[in-house]
Amino acid sequence: MAESDRKACGGGKQGCSDSGCGSKRRPVEDSLDEFLEREQMEERLGRIRHKVLVLSGKGGVGKSTVAVNLATSLALAGRRVGLLDVDFHGPSIPTMLHLVGVQVTTKDQSLVPVEHAGMKVMSIGFLLRQRDDAVIWRGPMKMGVIKQFLKDVEWGDLDYLVIDSPPGTGDEPLSVCQLVPDADGAVVVTTPQDVATADVRKSITFCRQLDMPILGVVENMSGFVCPKCGEVTEIFKTGGGEKMAADMGVPFLGRIPIDPAVGAACDVGTPFVYHYAGTETAKAFERIVAPILALSNEDAKNEKQQPCNETKEGMMRIAIPLADGKLGMHFGHCEQFALVDVDEKAKKITGQQLLTPPPHEPGVLPRWLREQGAQVIIAGGMGQRAQSLFAQNGIKVIVGAPAEAPEALVAAYMDGTLQTGDNVCDH
Repeated sequence: MAESDRKACGGGKQGCSDSGCGSKRRPVEDSLDEFLEREQMEERLGRIRHKVLVLSGKGGVGKSTVAVNLATSLALAGRRVGLLDVDFHGPSIPTMLHLVGVQVTTKDQSLVPVEHAGMKVMSIGFLLRQRDDAVIWRGPMKMGVIKQFLKDVEWGDLDYLVIDSPPGTGDEPLSVCQLVPDADGAVVVTTPQDVATADVRKSITFCRQLDMPILGVVENMSGFVCPKCGEVTEIFKTGGGEKMAADMGVPFLGRIPIDPAVGAACDVGTPFVYHYAGTETAKAFERIVAPILALSNEDAKNEKQQPCNETKEGMMRIAIPLADGKLGMHFGHCEQFALVDVDEKAKKITGQQLLTPPPHEPGVLPRWLREQGAQVIIAGGMGQRAQSLFAQNGIKVIVGAPAEAPEALVAAYMDGTLQTGDNVCDH
């Protein structure tokens, strides 16, 4: 046994019988460095529940736009999300999220991803000295950097890692598929024209040859939404992506029309699905995200262990946003949350605690309150998008409540006498 192997197994006896010994489990063809590198990467990826690739065999189909809005939608639904950009020659994620010029930092020999809009983001664009620097790399170099992004970035605990790959079936998507063999699957993006679907078919074949599941096909730029009247005009023929999905025997996730607001949102770095939540295009994104979101919903059903903050049977926890000790008119700008525990049968308050919420970002407060065990939130005003996010996190929403003390509001709610007025927030 080599000296380095004796250190790896902690000590060193030739007849080490520890079944968890690193040297016992290391394949003979691997060097110790390769083994430790793989172990570190597996440890990082083991903290990420779902890995989703966004692929396309054709450039210019809006793949990065789909990746950004997919990740943003998952974050808005209260999930912990990472977004990894491995398009080294054309990293567009920093521009789409208004992060151009942002530099990553290091901590304990790990790269710290940029946190934005409730997501953790990493891109080669953060590591370039100048925005216009060209990345001139061959395959082995790309493989090494992708491995570093997976192994050395402090992703932490995530529900989803969305990986935006460059077009085609070359080094980058191949490296990701090899390094993340347990990925949940790929979302394949196309436009309706035959010239696009012909190339995108190759992406589906690529996934099958690498045993990568296909979550579904997105048909982007499917019709044009008039910014004045909202009418959809078929500039290109529609249905090409759906037909290709049917021919190839893979799921079809939906169509996204050409909407000038999508391009404008990308240019100024604002996630479209958040700032234009009421549009038909945003609703199309929501329908596409639903099967991806179902992956984590299934996790919740299958988990046996109850969270430590879950209320006991017959008990209810009600959240109330406070300003100056009374209910604040907008939950997103409150100073504190009162979490009031109630015995549902006796209709009595059994406990109360005051907590300072995390900084307000899209999707953060619904997830945070769910983690605190809240089942109901009583608010003065709340937008429709926020109400939807609370519902997705299993929290009932009461709006239009008056600015009173939390104890009085909870008592009235339990007695069925809570008087609610207009929702003071309409966005």
